[in-house]
Amino acid sequence: MLQPTRQDSAVQELLKADRIAIVGLSEGRVSERIALFLLGQGREIVPVNPSHSQVMGMKSYPSLLEVPGRVDLVNVFRRPEFCEAIVIDAIAVNAGGVWLQSGIINERARAAAEAAGMPFVQDRCIMVELAAAL
Repeated sequence: MLQPTRQDSAVQELLKADRIAIVGLSEGRVSERIALFLLGQGREIVPVNPSHSQVMGMKSYPSLLEVPGRVDLVNVFRRPEFCEAIVIDAIAVNAGGVWLQSGIINERARAAAEAAGMPFVQDRCIMVELAAAL
């Protein structure tokens, strides 16, 4: 039997998140489909997208630093080159962890999160993982 990896442990921990800030959430994109799924699972979604004042009828914040209240998880739909800065912001707001969606990999972001003791997942889909855990 394979031993769980650090990322596998982070997946299990982060799937418990209740309040999820979705960085890069946009209507008509995959991020909206995943946000709708998460809402259907009883999770609170906080859109973070500086290009929109509202997304899916919810107030959208220009950055993680402007999100009021706690953030259990930062779910990221941005190109890899933006991810290290997002992790730095996640650390600054004391987020519970960072999840880069499928196809998004940034080792510097991973290293920054791990150095801060923050659970980190990359290149996996939260919707797929949560559906498999149901």
